[in-house]
Amino acid sequence: MSGLIVPGRAEAEIVRAYPPLRHLLYLRDAAWRFLPLQPGRDQIDGVRVWPDGWRDAIRFRDADDALGLRLDRDTAITWEHTGALADVVQELLALPHPRSRLAPRLAKGRGPELR
Repeated sequence: MSGLIVPGRAEAEIVRAYPPLRHLLYLRDAAWRFLPLQPGRDQIDGVRVWPDGWRDAIRFRDADDALGLRLDRDTAITWEHTGALADVVQELLALPHPRSRLAPRLAKGRGPELR
């Protein structure tokens, strides 16, 4: 079955305890990296770095509070989507490759420095 994720034992236990996290596994399988959790912070941050310096990013606080961004080489925001984690992940995975003629390119604002 296409798109089926079979997590390891530890991942299965985490997803069983908090089911919305299964959506982050889709991103991980699409070459995303997740930043270490910081004490006192109530969010998970992830990034996918594309060739030529483009980056996609996600901030996840709750099943209904997620933010997805696409940033160009100069950290200008060219795409943004907020909402439920499942929706944001789906939209991020549907974004065209940054070099695609269909990819968003018009800067809407400045993004955070992601390292």
